[in-house]
Amino acid sequence: MVNSIKKRGQKFLRKFSRASLRASEESKEHIRENLIRRLSHIENIKLLILEWGLLVFALIMLAVAQAFWFGDSYAENVYTSGGTYIEATVGEVNSMNPLFATTDSEKILSRLMFATIATIDYSGRPGIGLANVIVPSENGKIWTVKLRDDLKWSDGEPITNDDVIFTTELIKNPAVNSIYSSNLSNVRVSENENGEIIFTLPTAYADFIAALNIPVLPKHVLSDTDPRTLIENSFSNSPVTSGAFSFNALQRADASGEQVIYLSANPYYYKGKPLLNSFAVHTYVDKNSVINAVNAGAVTATAELSGADAHKIISGQFYQKDSKLNSGAFIFFNATSASVKDASLRAEIRRGIDLEKIRAAAPGTTVLNYPLTSSQIQLTNYPAIPEHNFDEAKTKIATMSGENEIQVEIATVNSGYLPGVTNAVAESLEALGIHANVTVYEENQEFITNVIARRSYDILVYEVELGADPDLLPYYHSSQASANGLNLSNYRNALVDDLLLSARDTTNEASRIKKYETFLEYWVTGVPAIALYQPNLTYFYNKNARTFSNDVRLVTALDRFSDITEWAVTKATKNKTP
Repeated sequence: MVNSIKKRGQKFLRKFSRASLRASEESKEHIRENLIRRLSHIENIKLLILEWGLLVFALIMLAVAQAFWFGDSYAENVYTSGGTYIEATVGEVNSMNPLFATTDSEKILSRLMFATIATIDYSGRPGIGLANVIVPSENGKIWTVKLRDDLKWSDGEPITNDDVIFTTELIKNPAVNSIYSSNLSNVRVSENENGEIIFTLPTAYADFIAALNIPVLPKHVLSDTDPRTLIENSFSNSPVTSGAFSFNALQRADASGEQVIYLSANPYYYKGKPLLNSFAVHTYVDKNSVINAVNAGAVTATAELSGADAHKIISGQFYQKDSKLNSGAFIFFNATSASVKDASLRAEIRRGIDLEKIRAAAPGTTVLNYPLTSSQIQLTNYPAIPEHNFDEAKTKIATMSGENEIQVEIATVNSGYLPGVTNAVAESLEALGIHANVTVYEENQEFITNVIARRSYDILVYEVELGADPDLLPYYHSSQASANGLNLSNYRNALVDDLLLSARDTTNEASRIKKYETFLEYWVTGVPAIALYQPNLTYFYNKNARTFSNDVRLVTALDRFSDITEWAVTKATKNKTP
């Protein structure tokens, strides 16, 4: 059996070998017949070969050109994750604890690293932040807050009701002296059986949600800290955070005092991890240093400059974006100053100064006539402001002053258009026969302590935040005419006090409108201030970066970070989906 199979196999191999030899011979003959023997005929068809060769080459070139010309139709450059965004700021960082943020640099860090209970949303209205639900009682005195599920600190620990209650008690503690203390004055906080946080107010407050725009601190890190030494705790230098970014490192740039604070994307942020890998805040000592950094391409963006500085930005790599803020520039009269304490004199100054010329010193801004904006509340009746009449005003001022020349000290800060606007105010006063001496201060803590707190001026030309809601109590209530208050005019009127308190308390919109309309009548008559314009946030940013959307409505300059998770500096090519 084995021998039979072996013989059949050998027979098959012999047949296969003979067939292979025949195929090889036939192939050679085919090549000789159809190629070698025909080479002599090439001369007769060389033109045809050349034409076919050129046609094939042209087709190949057309295919390559099409790939280049129409590549954009199926591929695009899109922003993607990665990279570092560097923002230039002015002002030192003395503490990264958000309860003590006073300089621009500290406020930016607070916004980037700490989420708040409530926040300003894309529409410029107060909305939810860490809270999932914020509901007032019918009388507006009890507010119920429920946190989102699965909130975490940057160290992975959960954010709980205990953290909110702990932070609230710290803010209320006089020993802490937090910048948010006025938000929660006499407010009681507790947790109910449903796991909700209950804020109980001494009186109704229709816009209390805006007061909850406060950062939360981690109890598990700070519970053993004496409130009196909170600012000195190591947390101020290396905080555990809840915002879009977490602290990474701090570097002293040079002997001038510059600092660079490096932040890393926080994967636990409740809105999602940012596209940026990191964010750096580079602090500078003054605006000139910021301008130099922008022109050198050392930073990605800055909000420290104004439209008045645009001509100083010579780098072609930067765009300028201007966004209106819900703030106001005002001429504040110090009602306790001997020079301008007479409301009749203030009224004549308002009638006599050239507001059109003064506002022209702040090009691109929006005219403001009252301390309320239409985005805050829609009033029906605005009181009339007396029309400009220079000659009559000058005559009456001369009669009031008699033989004594009226002299005023005007204070302002070196920010935006304010120096130029203040000089225009001084020129108008001089034309009216009032001698004006202007002092321009740097906007720092020394200015707040020595000028604002002491009301060391007769007239202050200054910008203040008006907020998302119409709450004018901080600026015109008698209780705020103090070193720690924001009643920059030292204006006192018992009827106005009652109006502002009742307008703050009522939840009925029609009633609130009436109260604010009545307040404006007193404001126009008493002339504690003259409204000038709404300023802009001027933002210079590298053309290769994506910053805040034009759809984001800004209440304050810090609201530009509302969509920080979408900011980007890195691009990649991506094929389009058919």
